[in-house]
Amino acid sequence: MMQSRAYLDHNASMPLRHSSRAAMIEALDVVGNPSSVHAEGRKVRQLVDGARRDVAALVGVDPARLVFTSGATEGAMTLLTPHWTMGRAPLLFSHLYVGATEHSCVSGGGRFAPEQMTVIPVGPNGVIDLAALPALLEAHDHAEGLPLVAVQAANNETGVVQPIEEITKIVRGAKGTLIVDAVQAAGRLPIALDAGFGDYLILSAHKIGGPKGVGAIASSSDVLMPAVLIRGGGQERGHRGGTENVSGIVGFGAAAREALGELGEMPQLAERRKELEAEMRQRVPDVVIHGAAAAQRLPNTIFFTIPGMKTETAQIAFDLAGIALSAGSACSSGKVGASKVLSAMHWDGDGALRVSFGLATSADDLARFTNALGTLAARRAGRQAA
Repeated sequence: MMQSRAYLDHNASMPLRHSSRAAMIEALDVVGNPSSVHAEGRKVRQLVDGARRDVAALVGVDPARLVFTSGATEGAMTLLTPHWTMGRAPLLFSHLYVGATEHSCVSGGGRFAPEQMTVIPVGPNGVIDLAALPALLEAHDHAEGLPLVAVQAANNETGVVQPIEEITKIVRGAKGTLIVDAVQAAGRLPIALDAGFGDYLILSAHKIGGPKGVGAIASSSDVLMPAVLIRGGGQERGHRGGTENVSGIVGFGAAAREALGELGEMPQLAERRKELEAEMRQRVPDVVIHGAAAAQRLPNTIFFTIPGMKTETAQIAFDLAGIALSAGSACSSGKVGASKVLSAMHWDGDGALRVSFGLATSADDLARFTNALGTLAARRAGRQAA
């Protein structure tokens, strides 16, 4: 019998929740199109609207201002555009400012040209430089258009949490608009968009235990909206064309409802992370944990370097030991090269690996990881002694 594996890559994709799976299966048996006006269509519409309320509750926004998408990448492409409307009037954002450690779906700039983009530096701890940001915005030429800023709430590799409320005040003070990539933060940190947590959010279902292929964007106002990316039959109040992915949306809603109920358990998860890091330092005294100097990190994420060991070698060794973890973003984990995030944090040493887990992760899974880490450290010591 094959030994079970330890899945420690929740930031890439969290395992599907039982509640989400059950809700999706039930929704698949409901006949009708949510845009139809007959009884069957209205029943499906009720499922979509119920899920909308659940996802909106997770991030503290009016459900009427939440639009479902196919995922975070589509959400980023929708919001990262120079062309917006305020009511019926066109509005131009002439320049995009993005954090240096953003996920590639944001750092690519969406519908902005490269020359319309500026990178906001971060410090060695991974936190946005709060002196550089106002200086950049002060130099912005408002005669050309308004500034648009995009920042992650929490980094997918390091888990470093940004001071979004403070960044929001800086951006609004410069007459700009702030887009927050909340993909990793949702369900792990309290979020209230309507209480000053940015102006727009990007969300993804499978990062909180929902299905892959569904996400959402949320807005703090229904006055200012981006140019439509996907035009069609006017679904999602005209903001995103195409028949809604009903089963995926319902699965997203179920996951969001459960994740909201788990927010009170995140401090205990952070304690598990701290205990795991202490064990790692005991096994490998010179291990480097990136972002540890930041004021706050996600409660479930550790991004670490074993000095003198190639990242690819270590990742393969963990995989052979039955442990799934990653070498950074899942979108680039199969590519050889230095982490863009580490480079932005002024790290020029060896590469890093990421461990990310959840409330359902067992103590045995974490022990399996630390045992494998100890084995790797012993091998390294043997090579160094030879």
